[in-house]
Amino acid sequence: MRGIIVSSFGDSFKVLADGEEYTVRARGALRNRAVSPICGDRVEIVGEGKEAVISEILPRRNEIVRPPLANLDMLVFVCSTAEPPPNILNLDKFTAVSVYKGIQPVIVFTKTDRADPERFMSHYRGVFPVFAVDNLTGEGVSELVEAIKGRFSALAGNSGVGKSSLLNNLCPNINAATGEISKKLGRGKNTTRRTEIHPLPCGGYIADTPGFAAFSTDRYDIIFKDDLAGCFPEFAEYIGRCRYQDCSHTKEQGCAVIEAVEAGKISRSRHQSYREMYEEAKKLKPWELK
Repeated sequence: MRGIIVSSFGDSFKVLADGEEYTVRARGALRNRAVSPICGDRVEIVGEGKEAVISEILPRRNEIVRPPLANLDMLVFVCSTAEPPPNILNLDKFTAVSVYKGIQPVIVFTKTDRADPERFMSHYRGVFPVFAVDNLTGEGVSELVEAIKGRFSALAGNSGVGKSSLLNNLCPNINAATGEISKKLGRGKNTTRRTEIHPLPCGGYIADTPGFAAFSTDRYDIIFKDDLAGCFPEFAEYIGRCRYQDCSHTKEQGCAVIEAVEAGKISRSRHQSYREMYEEAKKLKPWELK
């Protein structure tokens, strides 16, 4: 039987197959091959009842390390307009990793009653799907549902941005715990303890993950400087049109990307994030990371 891993507890896993949930363990041969099943894995299970085991992990289309998830179609990054305000550089780093992994980034701004979301959304419109959602009234939820239905998505967001409230709007039967903002720290209490995957009423699945800090850009997700421009989709039509073949798109004369920024065709904020990420990437040495 084939199914999808929807949650894990130590060395046991819940697998959804043919509309039923099964609690299983991984066959010893998988552990001997140093292959660990993770949420989102498509797997084969054999046996019945307590004897059921995961016998095989089917090939993964993609994978992220922290939180461990496989076979994602979309990563939905949830940011609040205020309390806490969005960290745009971090958001740009995460969307770049998502593109690098072959996963479609989707950006959702919440708490639209606290600040105008347009000043943030304008950086991403035309680059990624971007939505403004009011979790209290439900405004904007239906548009997001249309974008993710039939797909396997994961919600990622810092504590206190309204991620659990959004999940409740997307899947009303879940009743995910929500936390209040800590006034002292300016961030929320993390109410998501582990990754779990839920079927969406509109079709498809959605994974609720721990906070943004857990979506790691560690060495498994590192983007080297020569690959970085390709992780900014709005650069695509200008790459190859620069004066210099080895243009870094950071400061060169005759750079088509910089000219597009000056002409207002590429967000200045996005290009600034790219420049900062490029400076970080320049310090990476592939041989030191092995």
